[in-house]
Amino acid sequence: MARYFDLHPENPQKRSLGQVVEILRADGLIAYPTDSCFALGCRPGNRDGLDRIRSIRKLDHRHHFTLVCQDFAQLGQFVHIDNSVFRAIKAATPGSYTFILPATKEVPRRLMHEKKKTVGVRIPDHRVTQALLAELGEPLLSSTLLLPGEGEPMTQGWEIKEELDNVLEAVLDSGDCGVEPTTVVDFSSGEAEILRVGAGDPAPFE
Repeated sequence: MARYFDLHPENPQKRSLGQVVEILRADGLIAYPTDSCFALGCRPGNRDGLDRIRSIRKLDHRHHFTLVCQDFAQLGQFVHIDNSVFRAIKAATPGSYTFILPATKEVPRRLMHEKKKTVGVRIPDHRVTQALLAELGEPLLSSTLLLPGEGEPMTQGWEIKEELDNVLEAVLDSGDCGVEPTTVVDFSSGEAEILRVGAGDPAPFE
């Protein structure tokens, strides 16, 4: 049964965040709000969590998982970025974008795209997510909480708890959450290619 955490959207309770981090470090899987929509998240080394995300969302091995990072210092450990790409991404973060980039050796092979050896990364503009990442001290391996056959991601914490109570360890709720996933920009070739238009304005990358 998933624990339900009702968090203040501006000043999330430190004690609650600490309890969520304990759950994550014990290889738990959580649902949490971001600046685009709710996401599923676990620690990058949590193999069971990754398998559960694949199962919940019915994902194949071509799916790009995302490492949700607190800041650029953290992001830079996991992807290779040249100067021009760095400037373009820096100008758009934090924000509702996911960037596909070549992965470094720090990224477990099972998180990379099977053939391209790339991974998604992002820095969200959301107080609760940022506070959680600061408390955790490492990225969250994440995927949008979009259930198979549904046109839009789930938006209510209590609905998520009801629907996924048996496959999650925690649900974080901080009020309204959007329904638009991130805008995805692929920089793996060095040039920007927009793979999905979502919550982030695609104009800077067109």
